[in-house]
Amino acid sequence: CCSSSSVSLSFVVSSPLIQALAREGIQAVMVGKGGEAAASAQHKEEHEEDGDMVGVVKLISAEGFEFVIDKKAAMVSNTLRNMLTSPGGFAETREGEVRFPEISTAILEKICQYFYWSLHYASGKETAEFPIEPEITLELMMAANYLDT
Repeated sequence: CCSSSSVSLSFVVSSPLIQALAREGIQAVMVGKGGEAAASAQHKEEHEEDGDMVGVVKLISAEGFEFVIDKKAAMVSNTLRNMLTSPGGFAETREGEVRFPEISTAILEKICQYFYWSLHYASGKETAEFPIEPEITLELMMAANYLDT
């Protein structure tokens, strides 16, 4: 089924929405199980001292796939915002990494797409429907409820 070697690809999350946002300078990277994205680490180091909303966050699915997204995109979720900005010295705050043992890779990918969609259309100047496949609706709603998105 799956190889244990890690592969880093910039646009495994290759929806037209993510590609369009990437052309505008917004980054989203899906890293194979156990892999590291060198470009994302470099992006994080370059912008670490610029503030709470700058940098990247790693979201890890139940199957171990890692989605490296802009911290600004992750902040669309109130749950992630609380996890990543809490003053209590939590591991998520220190490491910039959040594991979701109950959220599958496909659902976490869709959630990451939604974060970027939400950022892009939040101003209300443009509108577009966010596409949701009927077969993932229930699982996506449960994850969105947990993430307070």
